[in-house]
Amino acid sequence: MGRWIRKAKRGFTLIELMIVVAIVGILAVLAIYGVRKYIANAKTAEARNSLGQIAKDSAAAVEREKGTNAILGPAGVSALMRAFCDDAVAVPSAAPAAQKYQSQVSDWNTGSNTAGWQCLKFSLEEPQYYSYMYASTTASNYSSAVSGGTSAASGGFAAVANGDLNGNGTFSTFLIAGSAESGAVAISPNIQETNPEE
Repeated sequence: MGRWIRKAKRGFTLIELMIVVAIVGILAVLAIYGVRKYIANAKTAEARNSLGQIAKDSAAAVEREKGTNAILGPAGVSALMRAFCDDAVAVPSAAPAAQKYQSQVSDWNTGSNTAGWQCLKFSLEEPQYYSYMYASTTASNYSSAVSGGTSAASGGFAAVANGDLNGNGTFSTFLIAGSAESGAVAISPNIQETNPEE
């Protein structure tokens, strides 16, 4: 019995302490990796949600009548009733690098009732990690084939979000596209992602 008491009073051996330190180190590495992945996913959620909203706004804009408010004379016709919105400038013009950009109301008021962000009726009020672009025709940096311009019968759109979350010069790019199909707007079911967490 005395032998067990003496053994209990001795404490832990060096090997036991080293095993505990190794286990705690492994758990810390896994926790840091998990937190970084969680933070990156939270940041990329902004791009996914915003592009989804831009796609919905583009489809709604096609159905919205955008003709002029001029009075029509007898046998007159109104032009441009159903159409995709024409191109919108990037907001901000360059993707923020490892920082957020706080846009202004004027950034999202560019264009007209047939073009740009004003036509789409899209805006962001919160600070953003990404630069957003919208085009009604194929551009060289869009990998999705969209043709036909703004025509509601044959046109389409592509919306892109670019960002550099950690400021290393590698950009993450998100793209969603849509096109006119049999008189309705078809939107791609998935967002194309390139280096989403860089």
